[in-house]
Amino acid sequence: MLNRRNILQGMAVGAGAVMTAAMKPGNAMATPGTGRTTKRVIFFMQNQGFDPKTCIPEGMSSSGSLANATLPEPISPLESYKDRLHIINGLHGTHTTPSHSAFFGALGGYRGGDGVPPSASTIDYEISKLLPETLLPHLCIGMDSIENMTTKPTVANLSASGTGQPIFMHSNPNHLYQMLYGGISTGDIRKQHEAKSNLLTQVEKLASAKGRSLPGTAAQRYGQFVQGFRDTNGLQDRLSKVSAHLRKFAPVVDERYSNPEFETDWHDALLELGISALTSGITNTLTIGSGRGEIFGAWKGIGVEKQGHDLGHIAQPDNPIWIKIRQYNSQMLVKLMEALDSIPEGSGSMMDHTLIVYTSNNADKQHTSGANWPVMLLGNLDGAFKTGCFTQLDGKRPINALYTSILRVVGSNVDRFNMDEKLAKKFDSASGPVKEILT
Repeated sequence: MLNRRNILQGMAVGAGAVMTAAMKPGNAMATPGTGRTTKRVIFFMQNQGFDPKTCIPEGMSSSGSLANATLPEPISPLESYKDRLHIINGLHGTHTTPSHSAFFGALGGYRGGDGVPPSASTIDYEISKLLPETLLPHLCIGMDSIENMTTKPTVANLSASGTGQPIFMHSNPNHLYQMLYGGISTGDIRKQHEAKSNLLTQVEKLASAKGRSLPGTAAQRYGQFVQGFRDTNGLQDRLSKVSAHLRKFAPVVDERYSNPEFETDWHDALLELGISALTSGITNTLTIGSGRGEIFGAWKGIGVEKQGHDLGHIAQPDNPIWIKIRQYNSQMLVKLMEALDSIPEGSGSMMDHTLIVYTSNNADKQHTSGANWPVMLLGNLDGAFKTGCFTQLDGKRPINALYTSILRVVGSNVDRFNMDEKLAKKFDSASGPVKEILT
């Protein structure tokens, strides 16, 4: 189980692991508009499942073009982007035992569960290590009810940097704004940033001094905590050195931050911060957890009164509640694409070198076996993935194979991701990437 000690250790170790690349000498911020190109990958995970009937156009049962198809109502905001969309049906995740959620297993491709620590790193973290170095190689944001985001501003359920090393999602946009842009702010935000920075510096010094008197094994473990604080302070120093650049991308802090009427005000603010981190070049890898990888979540701001676990017990197709939630997600995807499209990169835009992966941490539905795990891809990652089409697979390849495909494209010549030969013999009919989805 993830007890308090494991959580704290994970926070320290996770912070250190995620920021390690940013600490290397010679690290440079990816600067959009310079003529250079760089790949980036975004994962958008919606809880409670992703029913294929909410994304597959009516009448399509086999692979084909989306050109003459009409997208289902839940994803209708993507209609104008069909040429950049790839709907995939027929992957599976039975080995992840998703049920209410696969938790870390959704992005790890291994067995997960409530309170079960990650057994290996997740795909988003592995990609962040392969992409060009940035100040913050990997950013995770989590969206939930306003009560949960307030009382638990960070939570770890989806991403991990290794065995027993969860990566925390940021859920309070005020805290995340201070971390990314506190050094270039004024007024109360600047005061809070400086006070927090001073406190973290003092904690780092105190922790470092106290750890020297501990015996070997305990000192090593304690050192992980110290490194977590050291890396956090180091990140803030590096962000302050590029303050002039960051000012061009920092979102405007408004009432949504300090006085949200609904949880969706914070959802929208978190999305803007995620977009700004991408467009400014702070990060190349973004993970969004709508529902934060659990069975909770709320969307009162779009007229959905039902929330939490009960949402998973209602059918998604033709359901007005799930139509609203899925359309809200699709509108977020459009915002991501429009923002990246607006910034030149190489001979095209940032979106031309980006892949957005939209799916659920819960396969197709709540209480699922994981036998079908629908996925939508947006963008082609510099021409590597097919777009404007629907692909129906035979259900014999796991989500790990999709992750292997992405790893291949970003530079890792692997045949499998988090699946040894013994497990693959039972759950995968082939090795290497999913050839049907690549160009």
